[in-house]
Amino acid sequence: MSKHRRKANMKITGNQSASPAPALRQPVAPTSPDTPEPAAQTTHHLVHHYEVPDKPVVVIESSKAWVPVNLANLWSYRELLYFLVWRDIKVRYKQTMLGALWAILQPLVTMMIFTYFFGKLARIPTEGVPYPIFFYTGLLLWTYFSGAVVMGANSLLGNTNLITKVYFPRLIIPGAAVGAGLIDFAIASVLLIGLLLYYRFPVTWGYLMLLPLIVLTTLLALALAIWLAALNVRFRDVRYALPFLIQAWMFLSPIIYPSTLMPAQWRWVMILNPLTGIIEGFRAALLGKEFHWLALGYSTFVTALLLVYASYSFRRMEKHFAEII
Repeated sequence: MSKHRRKANMKITGNQSASPAPALRQPVAPTSPDTPEPAAQTTHHLVHHYEVPDKPVVVIESSKAWVPVNLANLWSYRELLYFLVWRDIKVRYKQTMLGALWAILQPLVTMMIFTYFFGKLARIPTEGVPYPIFFYTGLLLWTYFSGAVVMGANSLLGNTNLITKVYFPRLIIPGAAVGAGLIDFAIASVLLIGLLLYYRFPVTWGYLMLLPLIVLTTLLALALAIWLAALNVRFRDVRYALPFLIQAWMFLSPIIYPSTLMPAQWRWVMILNPLTGIIEGFRAALLGKEFHWLALGYSTFVTALLLVYASYSFRRMEKHFAEII
């Protein structure tokens, strides 16, 4: 009997120790009707400190199809343009022994060959201008123009990794190729200054036309580079046809001969070439000749027309570059 009572007492004691102690209730502060909830306090705090701007931060608009170039967008990426120009210059003369001297050697050697064959042997008339300076003034502009067009036409295909990975205005790539050629033009102009001093050509008011003529040449090269770069992405035949067309264009321009060599009744055909007015105007500014304002005005009109058309065509094909390239 005593054993059973002990077991019963042990069970009762074990159950009492195993049962959890009642939880103590925390005192709750009395709430009044004016006291807001915690969530409401947080929301009220955020709304109180956040000020909605009067104008939207980002505006999404449909692009205007008739606008050829977004100048504001290009201006915002001007630092990228400077970087690409500097990169092209560094890559061009990387691991070369002569470096930037190649910019002088190319027109210099060509001038010497032209002076011997077309000057001494063929006796091509140059309107009283010495052969070396007559040929070099034409070759200086032509070397820059042809190099800028060729490099700009192949610029998109040479930057495929950049185009397919990062967004930026694609128009900057051919623009950088054309801009890099201006450095070579400036270096090669040092030899031209030496020739002008050697042959004692005086400084005239025509020198004021040099900068507008260089800008006009740059815009013409840019227009062709933009248009051919877009075509080269779509039609790869451009890279094979371009060297032949550039070589033929040189013989159709007044580089080796003056425009007056053509008969008077056929001289208007040469004016149809926009480079005719530019090269003849460049020689007139340096050598003290008269300007052919009609040819120069026609070259300006054609350059502006080509620049607008090339920019519009480039913009239409730009959205498909990443897919085709």
